[in-house]
Amino acid sequence: MPNNQSKTAVVTGGGSGIGAAAAKRLAKEGYKVCIIDIKEDRAEQVKEEISGAGGEAFVLNVDVSDPARVSEAIGKVHEKWGSINVLFANAGINGTVTSIEEMDPDEWDQTITTNLKSTFLFVKYTIPHMKENGGSMIITSSINGNRTFKNIGMSAYSTSKAGQTAFMKMAALELARYKIRVNAICPGAIDTNIDQNTFTEEGVEEVKIPIEYPEGNQPLENKSGSSEQVADLVYFLASDQSSHITGTKIYIDGAESLL
Repeated sequence: MPNNQSKTAVVTGGGSGIGAAAAKRLAKEGYKVCIIDIKEDRAEQVKEEISGAGGEAFVLNVDVSDPARVSEAIGKVHEKWGSINVLFANAGINGTVTSIEEMDPDEWDQTITTNLKSTFLFVKYTIPHMKENGGSMIITSSINGNRTFKNIGMSAYSTSKAGQTAFMKMAALELARYKIRVNAICPGAIDTNIDQNTFTEEGVEEVKIPIEYPEGNQPLENKSGSSEQVADLVYFLASDQSSHITGTKIYIDGAESLL
């Protein structure tokens, strides 16, 4: 394998939150990073931070649910750098939070498409560029849909996140012959701005189940995790330090989902 100085990474949703922290962490370790986001101004800020620290990055504005644009974007990365060593499929939304009865089918489709279909598309179109030398694919899933089901109203989100981990396991087996590792991270409460893509409707109040935590709901640190803590995990899964890990979901939530 080439050393980190010649390795390349694609980070979706790289303009903010976990994606931005991961892009900066990978760049710090010598990776050239393609930042994919629909909010190009935020992605450009991340690129400037990376460039200012001596790293190399460029930005692509991509609708992650559009097969043609995803395929084109991955092709541009390979054309520019000649290889793709790491894919961090991180883009996602919380979507509409409401009861199943009240959820509009179009709102359901938007969440499933943005979160789950986009994961499939980026994995699909990256495979040809990883088959020769192997690589690491990392998917941002969640504790929701995997170990937590108490967040009433998030049925679409939780279903998309459960789907991602099932897809990850299928991909890990299928791609092992090419030395492509596929893993998923499952964050709990992390300080990000994903709430900007959350739309809570009144219908959820009717079906909510009250839950009371006597001393908070993040046992390890008594606070939400940081994007930088998640970025450390992303780098570990990207690096050769995790060379024998594939088909695995890793929880990073300070034991929140065990409550």
